[in-house]
Amino acid sequence: LGRRDDGYHRLQTVFQFLDFHDTLRFTPRTDGAIVRRQGPADVDAEDDLTVRAARLLQQHGACARGVDIELDKRIPMGAGLGGGSSDAATTLVALNRLWDLHLDVDARAALGLSLGADVPVFVRGHAAWGEGIGETLTPVTLPEPWYAVAVPPVHVATGLIFSAAELRRNHPPIDLASFLEGAGENDCTPVTCARYPLVAEALRRLSRLSRHAPARMSGTGAAVFATFDTADAAHAAIRSLPEDWQCFVARGRNRSALMDAHSP
Repeated sequence: LGRRDDGYHRLQTVFQFLDFHDTLRFTPRTDGAIVRRQGPADVDAEDDLTVRAARLLQQHGACARGVDIELDKRIPMGAGLGGGSSDAATTLVALNRLWDLHLDVDARAALGLSLGADVPVFVRGHAAWGEGIGETLTPVTLPEPWYAVAVPPVHVATGLIFSAAELRRNHPPIDLASFLEGAGENDCTPVTCARYPLVAEALRRLSRLSRHAPARMSGTGAAVFATFDTADAAHAAIRSLPEDWQCFVARGRNRSALMDAHSP
């Protein structure tokens, strides 16, 4: 909708979860150290959002405890699927319990916002209509279709897309009812497709395979997705895509697996 003075963009967006996830294991320590024992090799431990989230929570709660963190990464990185943000949210939720800090969900979401604009929705764990920079959330109940998700072998630089001169920044606002009736489009799509032709190809190929709406891009990409009525149909679609693409099938969910695991 526009760019704020601090450089962030005002958005309208919708978040829905997938039953496809990374796995995190936390082992409490008594010495106050925060150690990532396992994680993606190409991400320095101190830059990992799980470590940053743990340090932020430790500082906020004046906590003397520490933790060992093990991260099994399944969500493709640089794909616009919120993998790092969901890992950060999981860390905040889990350590709040393990460290007996008793922060409520609003406090955890506020901490998460300092790590990334989409961390709060993962902390709250419900599908949502997002406004502001993505942190003003209204819970929604959406259909839960099967998704075929395809990630071509490119790593999209989110900052590059949002700083592009040609990015549309004057999209007229819509309301949630209009979105649910099919209004709205991803203003980042033409910018990403112009810079990463493989994303454009993925959109074309998945759109031809879906009987429903055309394929869409998740966030700034590179992931694209299309909806299907059954898991078999979604699997058939991704089997026709290039072998060097990261592809998977997942069900849309309005409540995250994190909330099921850590419900109050």
